[in-house]
Amino acid sequence: MGYYDDNNMKTNRQSKRGRSWFLPSTFGAVVGASVMLVAGPFVTNIERPSSNEAAVTTTANEDATASNVSYNVSSDITSAVEKAQDAVVSITSYQGGFSLEDPGNQSGQAASSGSGVIYKQENGKAYVVTNNHVVEGASSVEVTLSNEKKTEAQVLGTDPLMDLAVLEIDDENVEKVVEFGSSDQLKTGEPAIAVGNPLGFLEGSVTQGIISNPNRSIPVDLDQNGQPDYEADVIQTDASINPGNSGGALINIKGQLIGINSSKIAEASVEGIGFAIPIDDAQPIIKQLEETGEVKRPVMGVTPASLAEVPTQYWTGTLNLPKDVEAGVVLMGISPNSPASDAGLEERDVIVKLDDNEINTSAELRKYLYSSKQVGDEMKVSFYRDGKLQTVTMTLANQNGI
Repeated sequence: MGYYDDNNMKTNRQSKRGRSWFLPSTFGAVVGASVMLVAGPFVTNIERPSSNEAAVTTTANEDATASNVSYNVSSDITSAVEKAQDAVVSITSYQGGFSLEDPGNQSGQAASSGSGVIYKQENGKAYVVTNNHVVEGASSVEVTLSNEKKTEAQVLGTDPLMDLAVLEIDDENVEKVVEFGSSDQLKTGEPAIAVGNPLGFLEGSVTQGIISNPNRSIPVDLDQNGQPDYEADVIQTDASINPGNSGGALINIKGQLIGINSSKIAEASVEGIGFAIPIDDAQPIIKQLEETGEVKRPVMGVTPASLAEVPTQYWTGTLNLPKDVEAGVVLMGISPNSPASDAGLEERDVIVKLDDNEINTSAELRKYLYSSKQVGDEMKVSFYRDGKLQTVTMTLANQNGI
């Protein structure tokens, strides 16, 4: 039983009992819902309804003629879709020299297709949020609006950790900007509606379901080494999220944006498990990407490894841990002139607490840093060295690393 990413690379999955799902990229062990394009999509003859008017046939008596009875199909769902649908766009990423400004240049090749959401319009520009994996590695990006107008997009910034990217386009043909809702207020069982571009050519498709879990944590394996690097908080929904839906909108019954669709579990025996990035988590990232092109996160300057990754014979030997210590983070390296080195931490120290929060894995360490602290904050670190529990205070910095 396996999981596949957009490049169809099979990854090992450990069973749910006692083990974790490991993600080959952000939200991996699940499939990032973007389409990898090898050739242009094609459609065979598909019967389509000739009218969107619902009708039934009634007979008052044997002599009466049959007549069509129209009825109003408007509902809370249709109203929500009408409010948000035109803010959802299709995105095609190209590799090579493709440019709308040079139609004669056919050297570019479509590499992937996904979705995006227009969230802001200002000073002749519009801003689109999508997934990082939709535009990653692209030499150029094309956005198709709901009115079928196409425009080139500039990638302002990307964040692989949260799988987010922000694009800028001319707003000449933009008709709608999405309204933000709140993911923090979601309740299990409330309606959820996904809008996007499944399969890369079914623009404006809508699927409906419920919020299966508003605050699900799933592990992220950024370096694809089989060990989780981060615990991502996501919205779980059973609204259908298919390849091409990546970066599209998850909206509530009011038509407000509550999440950015990102991925799904891809397995024949699994149905109705999709994930979206909560909009309350995404908004500060979107703001930083739009304004500066990067995300500033606090770092300690360490190379961490979960104690569970270390053979147990080293726990009481090399690490000299007390027998009752069964979880923590081993420091495998310390960067020079970093907060950790300035605070006096050393290799083989085993961190068990950050401030007053127990830390059992390297993924928990990163999650606490990235979700609870900011650059310049002070943080207490409790750790074992030579069998003794010690505590130091460090000031967190902004730099590459952890």
